[in-house]
Amino acid sequence: MAELLALEGVTAGYGESVVLEDVSLVLDEGDTLALLGRNGMGKTTLLVTLMGLTRLHRGTLRWRGADLTALPTYRRSQAGLGWVPQERFMFPSLTVEEHLTAVARPGPWNVAKVYQIFPRLLERRGNYGNQLSGGEQQMLAIGRALMVNPALLLLDEPMEGLAPIIVQELMSVIRDLATGSGMAVIVVEQHAKLALSLTTRAIVLERGRVVHRGDSATLANDAATLERLVAVA
Repeated sequence: MAELLALEGVTAGYGESVVLEDVSLVLDEGDTLALLGRNGMGKTTLLVTLMGLTRLHRGTLRWRGADLTALPTYRRSQAGLGWVPQERFMFPSLTVEEHLTAVARPGPWNVAKVYQIFPRLLERRGNYGNQLSGGEQQMLAIGRALMVNPALLLLDEPMEGLAPIIVQELMSVIRDLATGSGMAVIVVEQHAKLALSLTTRAIVLERGRVVHRGDSATLANDAATLERLVAVA
């Protein structure tokens, strides 16, 4: 597989505050990566750094071999990064369908295909963003990111605060995306075993540094290492 994304020695944060220190990773086309760590260790900051929303102090970011560091957020989206933020960012003045069509770019993902994987959004297509349940908002946030037709999908805590039945539904969709769509996926998830079950590789951040790299299945079966790194028994 060809290299899709590469970070080399990335040190980044907010203003003068440094959150990520000397982070390096390589993601090939179609790769799936679990990004793990305790709260406050830099997981979300890494995703928003990929989207250009932090201050880069040192290091380089490459996207398909080209320098990504100078591109604004909207250009990164146009280049093929699809972001599902933890906050979801629903617009109360837009309907479900308007959320989807407003960001649409050419490619295999269109409104009909999003409705196919999320039939509930079809039923709610005329509702405004603030009229949806938490689970429906998360479905819409994922659908909106897919409408960009990304080569890399960034998922930040996609299961947070959702009912177990919705978690199972979303996990099924994300697993299909990760295994059958050809796009690369990075999953940030507080429930480490969920993220590991959806991915093939994993890295763990501690105080903004990478302290573990490895195979997701191996880490999922290593209870002692999970407990030590992310406090999972």
